[in-house]
Amino acid sequence: MSEIRFDNRVAVITGAGGGLGKTYAIELGRRGAKVVVNDLGGAADGSGGGTSMADQVVKEIEEAGGTAVANYDSVSTPEGGEAIIQTALDNFGQIDIVINNAGILRDKSFVKLSPDELSIVLDVHLKGAFYVSQPAFRVMKDRGYGRFIFTASAAGIFGNFGQTNYGAAKMGLVGLSNVVAVEGAKYNIKSNVIAPIALTRLTENLLGPMAEKVLPEHITPITVYLCSEDCEETHAIYSVGGGRYARVFVGLAPGWTKKGDVASVEEIRDNFAQIHEPGEYIIPGSISDEMVVMMKALQD
Repeated sequence: MSEIRFDNRVAVITGAGGGLGKTYAIELGRRGAKVVVNDLGGAADGSGGGTSMADQVVKEIEEAGGTAVANYDSVSTPEGGEAIIQTALDNFGQIDIVINNAGILRDKSFVKLSPDELSIVLDVHLKGAFYVSQPAFRVMKDRGYGRFIFTASAAGIFGNFGQTNYGAAKMGLVGLSNVVAVEGAKYNIKSNVIAPIALTRLTENLLGPMAEKVLPEHITPITVYLCSEDCEETHAIYSVGGGRYARVFVGLAPGWTKKGDVASVEEIRDNFAQIHEPGEYIIPGSISDEMVVMMKALQD
């Protein structure tokens, strides 16, 4: 079985000073990638900062014979995102892989969540991924190659109490990745989403007795594979945790169609079971696939 290698590839990993990001950085470095280890060095709630976390990961990669450089910019501003990608270009001359992993938590129940607590989480997770990925996409587009990973969560895909801000940001990343996948297709740019369940400093107080069974190392293999040249999959979401790997998808059901006149409220009520049930669903690859289904239903 041939080994998946990343020689002559350059990877940027945000939030790589610990947890999941650290495991990605070390594994990619071990497999030949040149790695930009980005980490603000702050606390789990986004406060503070420092250089030691990113520096330590770089040291570990270099001691193992790999090549890496640290970056301490925040993903939460356009300037920070540009600077992170510029670090890759200045040191290695290219960018092939972006793993959007940086994140913080400010958990509160819906009625207690403040606008500031909403904004800061959106800034780091959703806007941060945009700020880093957009300049990288421009470079990848010119080179005709790229791999993106966006880190979502079951809190966004399925919902979780007390995580309005986090869940909204994480589901937003699904939409961001989908568009990157669609727009990147003709440039050999793949974009996928992982929804990990793993023990990190963000989750250590949430997982309870399951913590020891969901190590960060369980997430690393599929993340690294999705970053590889071997992987041709794009526009997908994967639930990952504890050694289990499974696709998550948004499906479109056949539904019910009212032709001619506009449906009445009562007709919606009377046909709601057919509207609601999944039936023989499809998994749209883009909005155009939905339009095809709608036009076919109207013609039939």
